[in-house]
Amino acid sequence: MATMSIDYQTLKFEYRARAHDAAVHPVIVVGAGPVGLAAAIDLAQQGVSVVLLDDDDTLSTGSRAICFAKRTLEIFDRLGCGERFVDKGVSWHVGKVFLQDEQLYAFDLLPEEGHARPAFINLQQYYVEGYLADRAFELPNIDIRWKHKVTGIEQSAEHAVLTIETPDGVATLRARYVIAADGSRSPMRTMMGLESRGRTFKDRFLIADVKMKAEFPTERWFWFDPPFHPNQSVLLHRQPDNVWRIDFQLGWDADPVAEKQPERVIPRVRALLGPDAEFELEWVSVYTFRCQRMDTFRHGRVLFAGDSAHGVSPFGARGANSGVQDADNLAWKLKLVLDGRSADSLLDTYASEREFAADENIRNSTRSTDFITPKSAVSRVFRDATLKLARDCEFARKLVNSGRLSVPAVLADSPLNTPDRGGDAFACAMRPGAAAADAPVRVQGAPGWLLQRLRDGFTGVLFGLPGDAPALAKAVDGLALPVRPVLVVPAGHARPAAGVDVVEDVDGLAAQRYDAQPGTFYLLRPDQHVCARTRTLDRQAIADALARATCAR
Repeated sequence: MATMSIDYQTLKFEYRARAHDAAVHPVIVVGAGPVGLAAAIDLAQQGVSVVLLDDDDTLSTGSRAICFAKRTLEIFDRLGCGERFVDKGVSWHVGKVFLQDEQLYAFDLLPEEGHARPAFINLQQYYVEGYLADRAFELPNIDIRWKHKVTGIEQSAEHAVLTIETPDGVATLRARYVIAADGSRSPMRTMMGLESRGRTFKDRFLIADVKMKAEFPTERWFWFDPPFHPNQSVLLHRQPDNVWRIDFQLGWDADPVAEKQPERVIPRVRALLGPDAEFELEWVSVYTFRCQRMDTFRHGRVLFAGDSAHGVSPFGARGANSGVQDADNLAWKLKLVLDGRSADSLLDTYASEREFAADENIRNSTRSTDFITPKSAVSRVFRDATLKLARDCEFARKLVNSGRLSVPAVLADSPLNTPDRGGDAFACAMRPGAAAADAPVRVQGAPGWLLQRLRDGFTGVLFGLPGDAPALAKAVDGLALPVRPVLVVPAGHARPAAGVDVVEDVDGLAAQRYDAQPGTFYLLRPDQHVCARTRTLDRQAIADALARATCAR
């Protein structure tokens, strides 16, 4: 599909009538948003045939989710489309917090060098969905069916049966597993009599996407009680195409219909930009939100992901990012179960790991919202005193909360992790359950990145010298599952080795970030999370860790 001239906001996809489908499909994904598309692509790249259903024939209306974090971009890289996101998106890493018209402080989300991807990009959701859809169309084992609305579901011991409503009538589809990625209002959840539970925040916010040429830097600016919008908060972000996202806090008593009218929105924007500013309103929405989740994300053969499973406030960009990480966690586990190489119980760890991540996101999101929108006199006094102290006191800045921005959850208590052995002391963040850190490397003389080498199944990473390659190859050969051997050597020591991917740690950052000594070994899951680490290469330890990571013991 050509991509240069596509208007993703108006693009419509073709509905195609289908003959009677009696097959039992390996996986059906319900919902072609960012999470459903990411799950389908990930599975398809692993050789799983996927049917992707959507009840519409268009992409996202409006910009919606716009902040996509470094970890999500790394996942998109693995899905084969990350470069497009970064090329189009607005990269940023600096945020500034203001009280009234005075800057309190600035923060840097990625102050160090040596990362392939930026801390965040801002990119409208219709581009995200469009680029993922383009990638999905490239994969022959993804069957996307537009205008296919799921209206019923039944489960048996062997498969799930979906009732589908199409322009041509009602049909049924069967699948061994179903991924419900059908959004915060999730018809799948309702059909199954399930609920999300949590807290509703009694406040309203106005999103205004404003097209203009402005001198603001490419940073996240957040105001408490600004003079142009007193007693409330405002957030400003730049998007591609000279579009700026402005969020205005309105208060619970605001009329959500009236506040979307141009005669209400334009004066608010002019108060921020100045009376002579030239701009156009591209999209306007008023929203409220809940921090909530389902009790469990797995219900038999149906696995819930993204907003259908959990929801948070927009402060911190934890919604879409967490959903893509749901898909990243689930796809490799489904692949192993479908292939009969792991027990069905592996899918229970999808639920437990991502429920833990959802709880972490909800906790951070709730704290941010409570600080931004205090609901009691005592909370307001605390908030205002903290903001005043933050001008001069470093400790107070740590208490200011304009949104703790998305980072991947460390799945430290996962049953798939192998605890460190006694005597194997590490002093780094790369503990079992953590997402792998990136670092610049050189491969066969060409510059590259470590995460580019840590993909396509389980990976065993040994830090050492070229002479260690045969031992690494032998240690991972013939295990219950393939483990791809990667040998990280110091700069200037690269030498080709049969059956081993040798990479040079050009700046020493890989060894630093993994606290590596000669002989240090890491076992990484297909989703690039650490599941074991040792100070010496030990074949039996690798076999045991692999078994644990796949619920084989």
